[in-house]
Amino acid sequence: MKLIKTAVACVNQTPFAWDENFAHLRMAIDHARAEGATVLCLPELAITGYGCEDAFFIDGLQDTAFSQLDALAAHTAGMVVIVGLPIFHEKALYNCAAVLADGAIVGFSAKQFLPGDGVHYEPRWFKPWPPGEIDVLERTSDDGTTRKFPIGDLVFELGDVRFGCEICEDAWVANRPGIELSLRGVDIMCNPSASHFAFEKFAVRQRFVIEGSRAFATAYLYANLMGNEAGRIIYDGGAMIASGGALLARGRRFSYADVELVTAVIDVDGNRREAARRVGFRPRHDAERLMVSHPFVWPKRRPEVSPPIPRSWEDRASIEQEEFARAVALGLWDYLRKSRAHGYVISMSGGADSAACAVLVGTAIQLAFAELGAGGVRQHLPWIARLQDVTEVKAAVAALLSCAYQPTENSGMVTRLAAEAVAKAVGADFHVIDVDPQYKAYIASLEKALGRTLAWQTDDLALQNIQARVRSPSIWMLANLRNSVLITTSNRSEAAVGYATMDGDTSGGLAPLGGIDKSFLRSWLRWMETKGLLDLEPIPALGAINSQQPTAELRPASTTGGAGQTDEADLMPYDFLEAVEDSAIRDKRTPVEVLQELMPRYPQWKVTELATWIERFFQRWCQNQWKRERIAPSFHLDDRNVDPRSWCRFPILSGGFDKELAEMRAFVAMGRAGRA
Repeated sequence: MKLIKTAVACVNQTPFAWDENFAHLRMAIDHARAEGATVLCLPELAITGYGCEDAFFIDGLQDTAFSQLDALAAHTAGMVVIVGLPIFHEKALYNCAAVLADGAIVGFSAKQFLPGDGVHYEPRWFKPWPPGEIDVLERTSDDGTTRKFPIGDLVFELGDVRFGCEICEDAWVANRPGIELSLRGVDIMCNPSASHFAFEKFAVRQRFVIEGSRAFATAYLYANLMGNEAGRIIYDGGAMIASGGALLARGRRFSYADVELVTAVIDVDGNRREAARRVGFRPRHDAERLMVSHPFVWPKRRPEVSPPIPRSWEDRASIEQEEFARAVALGLWDYLRKSRAHGYVISMSGGADSAACAVLVGTAIQLAFAELGAGGVRQHLPWIARLQDVTEVKAAVAALLSCAYQPTENSGMVTRLAAEAVAKAVGADFHVIDVDPQYKAYIASLEKALGRTLAWQTDDLALQNIQARVRSPSIWMLANLRNSVLITTSNRSEAAVGYATMDGDTSGGLAPLGGIDKSFLRSWLRWMETKGLLDLEPIPALGAINSQQPTAELRPASTTGGAGQTDEADLMPYDFLEAVEDSAIRDKRTPVEVLQELMPRYPQWKVTELATWIERFFQRWCQNQWKRERIAPSFHLDDRNVDPRSWCRFPILSGGFDKELAEMRAFVAMGRAGRA
């Protein structure tokens, strides 16, 4: 019986942060060796970081990456290590997994399938490697000597154990390389990945890892990046080791550690017996050409049995709420430390969005304290002087988060008290900054310049927007005084229809809610009020937020019949807005197709009312692309994102769906909807 102890490490990297990235990879090797592992799989492009973008073409980056690889190889005595980096070969750049063994670089497996959709732009930088092809990579050392390495679609025979690689996207396609590799006798399949977080995505990953190990009758090692690597994309980690159709080990997701390691013992001979029954072997005339043999002595000791996978928050029914909180919290934590900012500042309106931002920042700090301890938090943020004597989590939140309520004459006491209650509940530093004098001064200045009085009946939008904009200078000043990142609280629903004031409530350097819809956000806040994350307390103060209808609170009640301004009265019901957005933008349906799809789902409203809201959505979507281009960076959370810089592109100027909207009006007018 041939038993091998394997390890997978997820690491938190940063684009071309050479010393830090190398330290994490070296730490992973040291930890794996200390655990008695002989094989270690590390993530895709882990040496450089995945998000280098056009900097991948810099000659110095590629040279430095190879130098780092040489240095890593020197630390692999008695081990096999797989790690990702870019390789320039024959006028093309390839996304590769390097195989290191016992101090040497054995060769390179090159990625065959490159994702070019959504947040991924790999074909912009890399070329896909053709299946069944290999070549020789030459590297000239500083002393003038030339070294040669095999590169391509290879099987690596190390001693008497065969290795193959699927690199991230390779495993997501129907014709995945693992099929051919299994027929070439691979024992251990390694998958170095950079797979971003999205709702429900981890379950898909877990399925293809387990199913790959079963179908290929191999051990399958899956390594992923971890954390907010480069600004927008959050990697959730989640290392996995499966063998023969069984998941042996699963690492934590959304960890705040620099390195997250899991180990498991695999039975090579057991998998080979299963392969003999179900997979078989396909002889090739070029088998020798596609095989790299390298001497390696496997340890004789019998490794201990893998412990069972522990239960965690992932076993709760409220998985989506947990994932959202943990993904955005980790994104905020890494954005803070990698930008070397001194904290966050939020303009609190007393509404759902700003409250959610405050709760998420507070959650990030709580989770960091829980995992790293006070000393670890200070170690990760050594430049923040006001944090250095802090030992309690609430004091840390106050040191890192400052909130301000900025009222005008149209602001109410309900929102003021709600903003203060939530800020105090999370432990934030809280201020009230009265901006009503500035608001009235702007109106007076414009009235004097124009020679007329401004009135709500004639100047509604301008009078609303100036209130939002007048808050921007003071909150920016507070952020500057604290050397902090100003958070803009805009959510995805507002971005879709432009229900936000540019240079007003959109002011800021980071939009953590830019990838989530208002309906989910409101339900999440209710969940946080009564249940909350596993091991953290719920926040009852959110009841003051959840009891209100969302409102911009920019228009006096006298202009709305005394009922007060609400977002849904200005737009449409939020759940219907999300349904239209999904159908129109994600699913690419025309206005009449959207109406036909949604009529059966919303029988409580007249067809004419639904058509009015659908038309309003399409018109506002087209008119406000320029706003979506300007909103601060946001985190990618799912395939409903509308960020044009990382997911959903649309022209700034367009025909506005005029023809398509006319078709919908005609459809309604002719009574084809079948409902008045």
